[in-house]
Amino acid sequence: MGRPHFNPLTTPAEPESKEAVEALVRLIRDKAENLFLTRQFYCTESVLLALNNGLGGGLTDDQAIAVAAPFSIGVGESGCMCGALAGSILAAGLLVGDSAPYRHRNASRKASGHLHDLFKGRFGGVCCRVLRKKRDATAADAFKACAQVTAEAAGMTARYLMGLRPGLTLTADRKFLQSRDSLTSGTLQRLSRLVGA
Repeated sequence: MGRPHFNPLTTPAEPESKEAVEALVRLIRDKAENLFLTRQFYCTESVLLALNNGLGGGLTDDQAIAVAAPFSIGVGESGCMCGALAGSILAAGLLVGDSAPYRHRNASRKASGHLHDLFKGRFGGVCCRVLRKKRDATAADAFKACAQVTAEAAGMTARYLMGLRPGLTLTADRKFLQSRDSLTSGTLQRLSRLVGA
């Protein structure tokens, strides 16, 4: 990746217009949703990949997946904390802690608590099992609902993180964020990753 890595201590934060930030939020939101809907990744992975790659978090895709995979489907398919929220919290730790994680530990904890509260306020809970029961829908409808939660979690996290660290907009990889895959190409990419692994 050829884009600069954001350092909150040295990167100047030129505030972007509210419209530009919201456009970037929509790109991140839509990218996370696309990664999920094309069945390339689960909720946690989709949120973390969209935010990490979109805002210059610095993890490789392999690292992001290795970190996020255990949290998908409510933490190891247990139905506990929603994976989309887990991805948001992982991204907050990555992007708030950045190059000085020891110095920013308290800020990372506060960010995760704030994201938890935002998520709970928006969806009425944080537990995957509880959120699924609220939807009482067919499997196809539940999948679409999870895609929506994934998208909204990525968007709300992006908005919050760019508010905390306005300079994050300087590292946005708009080319990555604007790319979209079809279900067929997503499936082929997933299979390619599995075979190549």
